[in-house]
Amino acid sequence: MIVVVDYGMGNLGSIQKMLKKCGANFVVSNLPKDIESAEKIILPGVGSFDKGMINLRSLQLVDVIKKVVLQNKTPILGICLGMQLLTKSSEEGVEFGLGLVDANTKRFRFDPSSKLKVPHMGWNITHPLKKSTLYENMEDEKRFYFVHSYAVSCNKVEDILTTTNYGYEFVSSFQVDNIIGAQFHPEKSHKFGITFFNNFLEL
Repeated sequence: MIVVVDYGMGNLGSIQKMLKKCGANFVVSNLPKDIESAEKIILPGVGSFDKGMINLRSLQLVDVIKKVVLQNKTPILGICLGMQLLTKSSEEGVEFGLGLVDANTKRFRFDPSSKLKVPHMGWNITHPLKKSTLYENMEDEKRFYFVHSYAVSCNKVEDILTTTNYGYEFVSSFQVDNIIGAQFHPEKSHKFGITFFNNFLEL
């Protein structure tokens, strides 16, 4: 059973629709017992870093997520804010993140002359830095939908799965063993998103 974590910050409707398209067996829950028994975990997220961590702590989910991911090696997919919460910290706030990946989250900063807007919003291309089954069976140009003002900075290059260019190259996905983060929204990325979810389900 896949557990989609409901901590009051996720884009749950779109994720449920996509998982149904993929034929996935899933439940939306914020109960520690469900997360403990999950075969895979999806941590979605829309909103602020501090609010996300405060909500996870208030639901007593932080320790259980760390346990099943680090000890049981349960695969976890963090999407958008969910990806950022897997890191140590964010420039958006003062709360500690889950710290499952050696990375920090930083705000986009551009020279005013660039005329680039924040948030980064719309379709963009991901460039693979290493092979992963998550991107199998896709066209050469892998396009996904983004909406974010902050991006992850990995302290270890080997953790980076893909980068995307918006003013400069930023980490658009990472994978550290069973821990996966996607800055884009696969649930809003049509055929690319369906394939990405199917590949995650088959891990």
